[in-house]
Amino acid sequence: QVQLVESGGGLVQPGGSLRLSCAASGFTFSRFAMNWYRQAPGKGREWVAYISSAGATTRYDDSAKGRFTISRDNAKDTVSLQMNSLKPEDTAVYYCHAKDRLTPVEYWGQGIQVTVSS
Repeated sequence: QVQLVESGGGLVQPGGSLRLSCAASGFTFSRFAMNWYRQAPGKGREWVAYISSAGATTRYDDSAKGRFTISRDNAKDTVSLQMNSLKPEDTAVYYCHAKDRLTPVEYWGQGIQVTVSS
């Protein structure tokens, strides 16, 4: 059974930090590129960050550059998103996403709430 389980969300003040983690199971994690997406209230889901299957390449949306860092541990089947200097506009449900580098197969986590507010 494929699972992507996010953790680490919550309420943080502007300027603060959070570290999201996503634990994968039920598939060959090291074959999948990983992404983080987010969906703010009343808006569509938007891509935030990408890391290649081996972790050699990362990419970020302009809104995340310089503040967020994506990383992965293929020995532990986890991917993380370190978020610093958080802003109220970062408030959203954050989703972990896995995409097989060889086929169209993809998986989504259930999402986790991040709220940035004073």
